[in-house]
Amino acid sequence: MSRTRLLLPTADAPAARPAAPVRLGAPVRGRVSARLAALLAALLASSLLAGAPARGAPAGDAAPAAAAASAEADGATESQLLYQQALQSISEGRKNDASEALSRVIEQEPLHAGAWLDLALIQCALGHADEAERLFAAIEVRFNPPDGIIELIAEARAAGCHNWQPHSQSSFSFSRGIDQNVNQGSAATSYLVNQGGVEVELPQPLDFQPKHDQFSLLSADYLRDLTPNGSSGFVQLQARRYDRLRQFDSNSLFVGADTPWRFGRWTVRGSATLGLITLGNQLYQRQSQLQARIGPPLPLPNSLQFHLTAGLTHVEYLTLNNFNANTAELRGQLSYRNEDDYASASLGLLDDRALAARPGGDRRGLQAGVQWRRRLVGELTGELAYSHQRWNGSSAYSPGFLDSVRDQRTDIWRATLSYPLSRTQTLQIEARQVRNKESISIFQYNDRQLQISWQWFSP
Repeated sequence: MSRTRLLLPTADAPAARPAAPVRLGAPVRGRVSARLAALLAALLASSLLAGAPARGAPAGDAAPAAAAASAEADGATESQLLYQQALQSISEGRKNDASEALSRVIEQEPLHAGAWLDLALIQCALGHADEAERLFAAIEVRFNPPDGIIELIAEARAAGCHNWQPHSQSSFSFSRGIDQNVNQGSAATSYLVNQGGVEVELPQPLDFQPKHDQFSLLSADYLRDLTPNGSSGFVQLQARRYDRLRQFDSNSLFVGADTPWRFGRWTVRGSATLGLITLGNQLYQRQSQLQARIGPPLPLPNSLQFHLTAGLTHVEYLTLNNFNANTAELRGQLSYRNEDDYASASLGLLDDRALAARPGGDRRGLQAGVQWRRRLVGELTGELAYSHQRWNGSSAYSPGFLDSVRDQRTDIWRATLSYPLSRTQTLQIEARQVRNKESISIFQYNDRQLQISWQWFSP
């Protein structure tokens, strides 16, 4: 057995995966540019202009127009669905898709003022100055826009409709924390092995007992648009340093790209990621991952969303033999969001196939989780999360020595408090508890972590 206890669970835990790139939102500048207006004002345009009558028409003429629209219920329904799809495309950065959908909305519903303004702002953001000016002029002639929209159009004209420029967003954080079980040391004081056909109880080796230490953690994320239609690339870096147990220091680097598609009312966001992880002073693991996040057209309220995630991850261990594997995942997630709350629940199936004679063979697993985030007092935000993961091995872990088939249950509880210090800085405190139960006692472990973090986001 390896002297370094941290290496033992590599066959019983899924490959570490990078968190989804954090989309920090459009930066706020002193002067509203056309590009920023396209991202922010488009979502407000319908509410500001939806009730605006055509210029030169009496207010009472809106009723016949509404009656005419009601007479064509099927067409109106289709245009509203198209408009919702356009707004979703805008929120996901898919400007070309949004532009196409908005043009179809205007064809079906020429007095849809919100669609006119959204399309004008998007054309300006894409650098199509002549088309944007034609749409701005049409809005001023056909509609009676309120002062806020008139000012928005004036600011877009003053800023100019330049060629598309990619957004870039970044974040950086520094954390200090304490880890009660750095090496995932066993919770059991002894373990059973097979020696000559007889089960023998042995005391837990010193290296396999829990070790605690304090640590510093640096992390950085960078996200940049690659195309005007929502494709982006990202880089994630993380470095963890322990005060005493330096053999458990780790670094990770993940790079990747993702891109959105729409197939009718279905949405798909695909991503590809490559990663490297070091442990101590050695390259420990290489990863590659393909993932698709699918949004089916379910009849859900606006506050609810459902997504399916399918992924395939290949993991290669550089310091261990026979542990390389491919892991397939299929997970469903239902999320709820309102002004003060966000909640989600997920359930997934895992299939982990060993590429060599890995201890325990292939594994199948189940993963479930719930999360709730709420604004508590003022700007203070709290978050609670729980996840459960189960792995079942297919064969004895080490025949003739550890004859049991591994049955692993891991429960993780997490609580977080976040407070914004400024528009670009946040202070965060996080507590985490892990309970890992095993059919093989030497692999059982418990852990508690507490860390405080300062986070900075690009303006």
